[in-house]
Amino acid sequence: MTLLLTHIQELASRTSLLSVSQLRDEGIARPQISRLVAAGHLKRVARGLYAMPDYQPSEHGLLASVARRAPKAVFCLLTALRFHDLTTQAPFEVWIAIGNKEHRPCFDFPPLRVLRFSALALTSGVEIHTVEGVQVRLTSVARTVADCFKFRNKIGLDVALEALRDSWRERRVTMDDLWRAARVCRVTNVMRPYLESLS
Repeated sequence: MTLLLTHIQELASRTSLLSVSQLRDEGIARPQISRLVAAGHLKRVARGLYAMPDYQPSEHGLLASVARRAPKAVFCLLTALRFHDLTTQAPFEVWIAIGNKEHRPCFDFPPLRVLRFSALALTSGVEIHTVEGVQVRLTSVARTVADCFKFRNKIGLDVALEALRDSWRERRVTMDDLWRAARVCRVTNVMRPYLESLS
């Protein structure tokens, strides 16, 4: 057990969240995982996801847990706004985008709001950040603003306008970034009056 525990601790030093498949790849079987959890050496964070007992998720820890279980997902809209500090809202759901033909992730926690994006929309304006040792795919500031205008019926035009104003005032975007993102999201006509009022 000591050797196994040392191995788990070494894995956890690289990434704080460990998936069942990752543990299995390291030669650790499900019964061993169950014994480690029962002995208090490992903590079950969510279905199929484990961490060391002293694990405390960071502010964006939920993103890491979702990304570990759904690595192709792109965090968008309200979740991306929160990550970029462009909203005061704290959404109770994690907003993700997946491909049109991908299976919808099914987790017991956290609750997900899943949108379907085209192949172009899943790659254009998407950044990769590292959260708790896990690579997280997230829409950029400009792309998030454009998405807010595209999905204004779901989140409200006031949220989109606040995101546009704040990102512009804080110089987090350029006009070129915004126009490029608007073209990808096909909302140039919707955003045009608001963008022209900024210049």
